Amino acid sequence: MKSYRKELWFEVNQRRKLINITHEVEQCLEESGITEGLLLCNAMHITASVFINDDESGLHHDYEVWLEKLAPEKPYNQYMHNGYEDNADAHLKRTVMGREVVVAVTKGKLDFGTWEQIFYGEFDGKRRKRVLVKIIGE
Repeated sequence: MKSYRKELWFEVNQRRKLINITHEVEQCLEESGITEGLLLCNAMHITASVFINDDESGLHHDYEVWLEKLAPEKPYNQYMHNGYEDNADAHLKRTVMGREVVVAVTKGKLDFGTWEQIFYGEFDGKRRKRVLVKIIGE
């Protein structure tokens, strides 16, 4: 069995953003040489997320509106966590959107459903953050 590990780095210049990272993850799979196995992709920061969904701008807007209703950024003083930092909402948004995805690798390709894509969700940007890609298989 082979194993592959790579970190993808992102620096988002705004507080929140959804980034389609499917192409970068597919490049990792190609580099790995693994054709059958499993791929794990996870955010290495507690205020960021990795998830699978459709790459459709209306849906991305809906996520922003929905997440802001669930965990509004302001007022900052509504959260007990916000003393040293002002990112309690980002922690909550990450919990809802999830930490990682696992995708089957079949015949050297990500074994996706029709519209599935991998996204990095940034909820407390303006600094450098990373995503781990770990692939195991043959």
